[in-house]
Amino acid sequence: MAYLRRVIIVQARIGSTRLPGKVMKEVAGRPMLAQQIKRLRLCTAADDLMIATTDLPADDIIMELARKLGVSCFRGSEQDVLGRYVGAARQARAEVVVRVTADCPLIDPEVSDRVIQELTEHAGECDYASNVLRRTYPQGLDVEVMFWDTLLRLDRLSRSPTEREHVTVLPRARPDLFFCRSIEDDQDNADLRWTVDTEVDLQVIRTLFEKLDLGQNPLAYRQIIAFVRAHPELGALNKDEKTWDPVPKAT
Repeated sequence: MAYLRRVIIVQARIGSTRLPGKVMKEVAGRPMLAQQIKRLRLCTAADDLMIATTDLPADDIIMELARKLGVSCFRGSEQDVLGRYVGAARQARAEVVVRVTADCPLIDPEVSDRVIQELTEHAGECDYASNVLRRTYPQGLDVEVMFWDTLLRLDRLSRSPTEREHVTVLPRARPDLFFCRSIEDDQDNADLRWTVDTEVDLQVIRTLFEKLDLGQNPLAYRQIIAFVRAHPELGALNKDEKTWDPVPKAT
């Protein structure tokens, strides 16, 4: 098939409910979002990178950070995140849309590339690929990838506020409507939590950046896992923190 333009779109806003302003919290001397962008720039399977923030005045600071980082920025609805993605993808001329949230400062470029390649290499039998359908990677390495026409289909079918806010509810809740591929690791490290929703989560991330000098030395996720397994007290700090999942678990 012809080459398709692949764009990573990072959704980010200041108004996080549980930890307001978290994307701009300092991690190793830089905003957390800047550290995440630095890691995403190591991806080799993507052509471009964009931040999608809201049109609220509070998020002017994110647009300014994007300018300083030399990253494109799209602004749209705070609550209709799906509509924001459609606008961002259209502006970026994305044919493959890579969805990442801005609370994942340890996002791994190799893992991200693997998910992107899984979609594009199985284009005839896949609408959506991700490593969150069945978790094996640490939480915080989440990547979801879909074709532009899949995003448009989601935009047409997603009606509820939950579906509009959380973007990819339908492929996960209604796999009968989409061809989905699950990307899984050969080891199960889903118990590790590297996303940032609380102050304790932020403490864990800051400690990892400090102990491993990740600001200057962006180690691969397996090396970070090895360190955390060797220091179980660090992984235990936020093991009881929970992230709300909009997709009900099967019973």
